[in-house]
Amino acid sequence: MKSCLVIFGKPRYLGLIRDDGADLAKGMEIIVSSARGDEIGAVAGPITDEQAESYRTDLSMNGADGAPRGGEPAFQDVKFVRVLTPEDRQERILQEEEEIRVLVKGRELLKAHDLEMKLVDVEYLLDRKKLFFYFTAEQRVDFRAYVRDLAKEFKTRIELRQIGVRDESKVVKGMSPCGMPCCCSYWLNRFAPICIRMVKEQNLALNPTKISGICGRLMCCMGYEHDTYREIWKNLPSPGSKIKSPSVNYVVSGIDVVARRVRVTSPGSGEMLIDVDDFQEFREKVTRGEIWEEKADLASPLTENLFEAGIPDSVPEECDDKAGDGTVQPVDVQREGRQGERPSVPEAVKAPHRRRRKKKSPDGGNGGKKNDQEVQSKDAGKQGAEDKKGPSSQPATSNDRRRSRRRRPRPPKAGDSGSGK
Repeated sequence: MKSCLVIFGKPRYLGLIRDDGADLAKGMEIIVSSARGDEIGAVAGPITDEQAESYRTDLSMNGADGAPRGGEPAFQDVKFVRVLTPEDRQERILQEEEEIRVLVKGRELLKAHDLEMKLVDVEYLLDRKKLFFYFTAEQRVDFRAYVRDLAKEFKTRIELRQIGVRDESKVVKGMSPCGMPCCCSYWLNRFAPICIRMVKEQNLALNPTKISGICGRLMCCMGYEHDTYREIWKNLPSPGSKIKSPSVNYVVSGIDVVARRVRVTSPGSGEMLIDVDDFQEFREKVTRGEIWEEKADLASPLTENLFEAGIPDSVPEECDDKAGDGTVQPVDVQREGRQGERPSVPEAVKAPHRRRRKKKSPDGGNGGKKNDQEVQSKDAGKQGAEDKKGPSSQPATSNDRRRSRRRRPRPPKAGDSGSGK
């Protein structure tokens, strides 16, 4: 008997179809009859009896990870009804548009009841006989009055299903931090437990924004390579452990899975790469106080290609033959000839011309030519008026005093020849 695996419903239930007469191909959309009713499903492909029992053992427990609490099992036997028709597809499109309006109205009704729950999504069955509401809550919620109001509003049978925070991203189908859709939204059917030890063994930074998914929990992809890391760390100390020696202490900082090397840091020698097979020997030597000599292939890091385009492979020396006639000029002669030559500097390299900043004038810092001329003309007018009128009785300003001091001749000194003494 041929068996096929089918995925149906927003929580991505798994169903098993056992039918010899149905010709089902991978990716085909069909209508199946499940414990909830008639709904649309997608064929995942053929499955063996051993695989079916493995799925049933892992997912059949009610309330396990990946299955809404109080609902149907995550893996169940379903019956093939028919292949999806264009009319069924058009009906599903109309239901998706109606589900958006139902979700908005349901959240409005929830505010009136003041319940500590979050309404995540809603789902209609194909025949519209049932309307499922998926919500998250930290504790058990008494929503009986809320269900009665929903039944009066939508005139159909209402069922509420409580899901976890990880199931919320599975139902909503968001984008993960890596830029791809969340694994749980299109292929992952069971949530494996993820602990912080897995993150430490993979040398990842303990930054919550880097290692957490959109659900707020540790990302499921932390467990994909954990078996490989666990196999390598089996005979090694935990990351962050210290190896004491008479002189310094070595710290195991991480591991390189691809090269199978252990990263060990010390205050004096920096970071060292130790092969996993040689780690026990390294530990015994440094504990006795001996110096560990790294292997040549492990100690030398990969060199980068420092070649730049436009730089010649060979640089001419000072006594190279430039004329090409086989004669070599002395170094002093070449240097004298180079002194007369001025090296050409590109326009982009030349230093920009800087304008000198003018000093501020004592009359307020204007410093312009026009203001200077006006000040000089005013000073000349004042000086001519003072010559005609004689000494003024008004006290002179600070600016006039400065100018007058500048114009006074220097008094002769006592030791000058013209003093007459």
